[in-house]
Amino acid sequence: MLLELDNVKTYYGNIRALKGISIEVAEGEIVCLIGGNGAGKSTTLMTISGVLTPEEGSVQYQGRSIVSVRPDNIVQMGICQVPEGRMIFPLLTVMENLDLGAYLRKDKDGIKADIDRVFDLFPVLRERSNQAGGTLSGGEQQMLAIGRALMARPKLLLLDEPSLGLAPIVVDSIFDIIRQINEEGTTILLVEQNAQLALKFSHRGYVLETGEITLADTSEALRKNEQVKKAYLGE
Repeated sequence: MLLELDNVKTYYGNIRALKGISIEVAEGEIVCLIGGNGAGKSTTLMTISGVLTPEEGSVQYQGRSIVSVRPDNIVQMGICQVPEGRMIFPLLTVMENLDLGAYLRKDKDGIKADIDRVFDLFPVLRERSNQAGGTLSGGEQQMLAIGRALMARPKLLLLDEPSLGLAPIVVDSIFDIIRQINEEGTTILLVEQNAQLALKFSHRGYVLETGEITLADTSEALRKNEQVKKAYLGE
C-alpha cells in the first residue's frame, strides 16, 4: 500500500478535527474524499503532508511512518499537495512559479524536461510563461498550481478542491488532465466538494463527516448508494 492512515486524530487547538480516521491509497489509484464543509477533508491532506501533526494514530507512506517528518522532507519523499485556493505566487511569473516547484531538485536536464511536460499538459501556460501568476484566470491559476506540484515529481499528488470557483467547462478540462496525470503513473488523493465529479473520476472513495469516515467503497458503488445520492449528489 502506498499510503495508509490508521486511527488518525488531529486537533486544531482543543478542537478534534479528525476523530480517528483510517484510509488507504494503493499505487496507481485515484482515491477521493467527499464530505461537506468542515468535515475534515483539508485537515486530512495537511496531516499527510506534514503541515499538521496528528495527536494519535499512524500515517505510513511506502511502509514508513511520516508522522513528525518535516513537510519539505515529505515532498522529497514523493508527496506533494496542491492546496485549496491554488496559493500560487501572484507576483512571480508562470516560469518562476514552476521553478519554485522544483526547488529541492538539482537535475537541470530533468527540470527542463518536466517544464516541457507541464507545458504539454497545459499549453496555455507556455503562452503565459512570462506573465505574472496573479494576472491569470482562475482556471489558469489552477493549472499552474498543479503544474508547480508536478515539478516536484510526486509519486502521490494531493489535490484539494481543484474545481473550486471554476466554470464547468474549465473544470471538465482540468479533470481530464488529472486523469491523464494518473494514467501516466501518478497516484492521486483527491478532496472535492463536487461529489458527482469526484466519484466520476476516481476509483474508490471515502465519505468524511465531522471528522469520521462514514462510508468507504468503490466510486461506482458510492454513486449508487442511496445515502450518498441523497446527501451529496442531489438525487
